[in-house]
Amino acid sequence: MTTTEVPTAAPPKRVAVPGRPARRRREGAAWVFLSPWVLGACVLTLLPMAVSLYLSFTDYDLFNPPSWVGLRNYTQMFTEDPRYWRSVVATLTYVVIAVPLQLALALAVALALKSMRRGRAFYRSAFYAPSLLGASMSIALVWRAIFNDGGTVDNLFGTGGWVNKPGWALFAVALLTVWQFGAPMVIFLAGLLQIPGELYEAAAVDGASRWRQFAHITIPMLSPVLFFNLVLQTIQAFQVFTPAFAVSAGKGGPADSTLFYTLYLYDRGFVASHMGYASAMAWVLLIVIGAVTAVLFRTSRSWVFYASEGDR
Repeated sequence: MTTTEVPTAAPPKRVAVPGRPARRRREGAAWVFLSPWVLGACVLTLLPMAVSLYLSFTDYDLFNPPSWVGLRNYTQMFTEDPRYWRSVVATLTYVVIAVPLQLALALAVALALKSMRRGRAFYRSAFYAPSLLGASMSIALVWRAIFNDGGTVDNLFGTGGWVNKPGWALFAVALLTVWQFGAPMVIFLAGLLQIPGELYEAAAVDGASRWRQFAHITIPMLSPVLFFNLVLQTIQAFQVFTPAFAVSAGKGGPADSTLFYTLYLYDRGFVASHMGYASAMAWVLLIVIGAVTAVLFRTSRSWVFYASEGDR
């Protein structure tokens, strides 16, 4: 009796995916070119952030090894430090004053430049120049001289130096920020030039006034750009340092009226050598900026219009 051998199925052949080696080579080349950025992000950003987070739970004076204190820096900040809360109030007041005024001036100048037929490039560059110069210490010192006793403002109006009056010093610093409206102005101008002219022509045919065209066409069509500038300038305003340092000579005066958050953080960390406390302040600032940005993004759903989404 013979046995019949049942033939076994041959193992499936591996099908080569065309282009896979080439794709892997491209991915490898991409990581090679990205490696400087990845290395810089890890060494210059992520690692310092991790160290700062650790120091926020320690008592560290830059000269002795840090000692673990847990949440003491945070509890002291919120319950035992009145200057901390004065810095919070000064910063919030500055943000509320400077950001809306800067954006309003930037939009007004952008609207004026849009209607210009000749010389637009020259005036756009001229108005943008303060954004390049205003963040420098030299301009801040000149600003202090203008608003100091015997300065230009005092000679013109006879009101005395603003930087020496608690009620006016913060407003002088805010004006320096408003003067640096060039960057948002350029962004506004680019957005205005993208609005179709047919919309204004149709509104004019229907009898809409200039104000109605601005309210019902310009603002809705420009809302994504307005939202971008609002987020960007708000984040920058929370971190303002150089103008307050120069105008108040690093003291935040008079009467702590220009004691901005970052200036007080600098004072605690590098003047008083309480680096652990300063690190805790920095992390609170990061959380607050993140929360404010999240709120702006959340509220943008009700007023930001995107042309590709008709229901927004």
